[in-house]
Amino acid sequence: MADTRLLDPGFPPAGEDAWRALVAKTLGDKPFESLAKSTVEGLPIAPLYAAADSPGAFPARPFEADRPWDVRTLCAHADPARANVELLADLEGGAASVIVAGHATADALARALKDIIVELAPVGLDAGFLGPKAADALHAVAKASPGARLNFHLDPLSAFAEAGASPGPIESHLVNAANVAVRHAQTYPQAQLFLASGRVAHEAGAGEAEEVALAAAAAIAYAKALVRAGLPVGEAFARITLGLSADADYFLTIAKLRAARAVFARLAAASGASPQARIEARSSRRMLTAKDAWTNMIRLTAAGFGAAVGGADAVVLGQFTDALGLPTPFARRQSRNTQLVLMEEANIGRVADPAAGAGYLEALTDQIARAAWARMQAIEAAGGVIAALEQGLVAGAVEAAVAARGQPKILGVTAFSPASDEAVAVEAGEPARLDPEPARLPGPDSRCPTLKAQRLSEPHEAAA
Repeated sequence: MADTRLLDPGFPPAGEDAWRALVAKTLGDKPFESLAKSTVEGLPIAPLYAAADSPGAFPARPFEADRPWDVRTLCAHADPARANVELLADLEGGAASVIVAGHATADALARALKDIIVELAPVGLDAGFLGPKAADALHAVAKASPGARLNFHLDPLSAFAEAGASPGPIESHLVNAANVAVRHAQTYPQAQLFLASGRVAHEAGAGEAEEVALAAAAAIAYAKALVRAGLPVGEAFARITLGLSADADYFLTIAKLRAARAVFARLAAASGASPQARIEARSSRRMLTAKDAWTNMIRLTAAGFGAAVGGADAVVLGQFTDALGLPTPFARRQSRNTQLVLMEEANIGRVADPAAGAGYLEALTDQIARAAWARMQAIEAAGGVIAALEQGLVAGAVEAAVAARGQPKILGVTAFSPASDEAVAVEAGEPARLDPEPARLPGPDSRCPTLKAQRLSEPHEAAA
């Protein structure tokens, strides 16, 4: 018979009343309610939660024991040959897929992807308004192989929101991108076509619900464009990836990703489709510091943990030196090995949806999902995501979140800053940048309030 003495300690478990008594003794004259907090969007966070009554109510990512998530790396080096060296090193060092940022010609992509087998290692793009040109260029590199695993990542809406303008009508960019996507959809049955991302709002300071709402509204716009271009609605939703951020606050990251799956599932079902959400989570850049940059390793680890536990299909961790410049081979190795340790040594992926049943996370997931759905409805009521961006509806929500956040404590900058800031090595040069002018389409430029990326530590670093 099994020895169960360790499972039966011989004394009754402490109940909530006992816990509250100890808390009251610690608080003294302060009320219990003083422990309550809220997110920047006003979603309440209680000091104590009971176990959830109905765990598993939110859709989880299908469990894969061999490779729980896709370790994805991004390279934005301006020199395609150097980008190739870095991407090959990442793949040889344990990464599973790559993103080439800032290149949109067949020649540049061919050089950047030299010796990378696109049938084995998924290849993605990050080309802003030049996304359709980059998609055609990637098609030339992939040589029409039906087994090529491509992520075209067409996302003109994020480029529009970040720049505050588009070279020609933004509606024309959606139509053009959808036509290019559908043209390649039959050739590459495994390809993801659009990236419906809310990260541009996050990097500008938005809260979790607004980020999910923007991603969902973008998914609606992209699905409509794909359907108009000839794709069935079910396939349209199945070919869209959600792009979300992963922050150092891993509880919020976990709940946000779980909420995004629920919102996408409901959205697809309302459209007569049934695909599960495919989520690419990228580590937040706004959380990174230029001062005492070594502390970014902790932030990135927390972000990677939150993305994995939250059920991201692919995780892109930046480098701890990203606030300073281009990463060295050491910084890139540190980034991908953080994910590999979480996956293969900490075994984070051995449980499907580990947050299920946890009262705090179930409640927070539900709150973010409901708030995001309401915000998405407001965006649609304004005329859709393009109109909401042009009218400043999204920018206003971002500004409110920034004001509510105030001045957070930042380790190494506003708290426990080092007596001397130890130098951190970075590579010389600037990242690749694409001129949007070659993507110009006929008609007047569209304009919207800019969602300008900002790091939380920038004001303090500038004043130091």
